[in-house]
Amino acid sequence: MLKLSPSDVETYNRQGFLITGHNIGADRLSTLHRAVESVIEANPDVRPERLVNIHQPGRNPQGLVGDRRFLDIAREPDIVDLVNDVIGPDIILWGAQLFCKPAGDGMAVPWHQDGYYWPIRPLANCTAWLALDACTVGNGCLRVISGSHRERRLFSHLREAREGQVLDLEVKPEEIDETSIVDVELEAGQVALLDVFLVHGSNPNRSANRRAALAMRYIPGTSYIDMELFSPRALWLLRGKDHTGRNDFDVFHRELTREET
Repeated sequence: MLKLSPSDVETYNRQGFLITGHNIGADRLSTLHRAVESVIEANPDVRPERLVNIHQPGRNPQGLVGDRRFLDIAREPDIVDLVNDVIGPDIILWGAQLFCKPAGDGMAVPWHQDGYYWPIRPLANCTAWLALDACTVGNGCLRVISGSHRERRLFSHLREAREGQVLDLEVKPEEIDETSIVDVELEAGQVALLDVFLVHGSNPNRSANRRAALAMRYIPGTSYIDMELFSPRALWLLRGKDHTGRNDFDVFHRELTREET
């Protein structure tokens, strides 16, 4: 069982993110590289930075074709162990997105908070951010505003639909503390953890190297997703229990079972 050290947990709570020492290894990384190529080929009309809910096998409710190999890594005990140490023993997997920035024209992600988009009540989530390629400043690595999560509030966002950006909402510029920007450079296979209130984004990829990463989303069993305000999706109770009684673990699972058999 993987464990974060007390110092790691303190760093996560102070910064709102943690670069862990965990690397999934070459074999699993090779498997996921094949999955990346598979879903890009299966969704030719979707930018590779916008492959949402891609861990759901078959065609998901968002109309995209996913791959079971992303679901497998999101349920991997080593990954869930890390999440356990920052949100507790009751863990629900609810989403995963592939952010694959092609070489040369990879899109930027403006400064934002994930929690601004998600009807999670109460708002709590840990994202395990897995680098599938080496992520560097040169190819548009993740950037964060360290400590921006501490007030546990959502900042004001502006709607700015710009060409070359993945999202059309971004945190108002006056809310950004540029002295606290950290570039999160990761080796291929390395995992970082992000708090739901953390302000983050990334620059475009103008380099000759692809930058792919998988963001896996987990809520504690003390929270639920309001499906009336969200596009439907399957949920997996990975550990512990759902204390709210309001998360639906049956929706779409019959279809998923058929895909997996």
